[in-house]
Amino acid sequence: MNDTVIQINNLVKKYKRYKKAEGIRGSIGSLWHRSYEEKMAVNHIDLSVKQGEFIGLIGPNGAGKTTLIKMLTGIIAPTEGKIDVLSYYPNDLKNEFKKQYAVVMGQKSQLFFELTVNDTLRLFKEIYEISEEQFQKNKKYFVELFGVAELMDVQVRTLSLGERMKMELIVSLLHNPKILFLDEPTIGLDAVAARQIRRFLKEINEKNGTTIILTSHYMDDIKVLCKRTVVINHGMKIYDGATEELFDRYQKNKKIIATFGEPTGNLIFKTQDVLLTEDTPHKKVYEVPKHSAKDLLSELMEYEPNDIAVEEEEVGVIVERIYRKGEE
Repeated sequence: MNDTVIQINNLVKKYKRYKKAEGIRGSIGSLWHRSYEEKMAVNHIDLSVKQGEFIGLIGPNGAGKTTLIKMLTGIIAPTEGKIDVLSYYPNDLKNEFKKQYAVVMGQKSQLFFELTVNDTLRLFKEIYEISEEQFQKNKKYFVELFGVAELMDVQVRTLSLGERMKMELIVSLLHNPKILFLDEPTIGLDAVAARQIRRFLKEINEKNGTTIILTSHYMDDIKVLCKRTVVINHGMKIYDGATEELFDRYQKNKKIIATFGEPTGNLIFKTQDVLLTEDTPHKKVYEVPKHSAKDLLSELMEYEPNDIAVEEEEVGVIVERIYRKGEE
């Protein structure tokens, strides 16, 4: 049995962009002669996704992530290459295909703000031609999962950002899609709401077997949810593999925080390449290559600190390193 739900080979998307010289003279000149430049948004990408995978898709702004998602959902057609999603060519836009996936974008809402949540859900029931029995079953499951029973009769426009994102997910999952595309689902959310959304997505993936493709600039989303990560830069795939391995490869340093009961001056170490990033009489923060962290900890213990904490390098720093590597 073939459990591959997405298969793309040598996928390319090129755009032509209009260029005009500055000022009125440039505008008048463009009436007779227009100049264009070609932009390669997606550059010969291969990708295979199996049913039930939860994949992180990351890259800097303009890397080609959104263009790739648009091709996978049929919004735009590829310039070259082969693309197969659930045994369909997405850009044919067949209704049978559109009923098998869902898209949630953190910056674009698909809700109807003047309606109540219940009426919005019923509207989507009709759009996706869901039976009454299936609708009630799915609605009950998601309302309980997200804990939003008290919000069902209120107008959508009165919901907070976190509440609205929960409703976006419920609307998208109401028809039991086989694939869920998520574009920045936690953008703008506070820490509590973001954790709730991650927990819900993990449960949906594990219990329902929904294949999820997640794009996010919040690397906590990727680290917590995605066992596999694909990194795209300048339209090219520069990494495709285990998320843990990706961060291990590019995480070069450890942060070591030592606190002291008595005021402490400058500390001397034999360990090489130790960088002091914060220095107060009662607290020292060091950055050290991860292979040297054990040696520094041993030396720090000789100064009898009250407490020592070891932290991973900040995720943002690691991601910048990944992107820079892709530009070399």
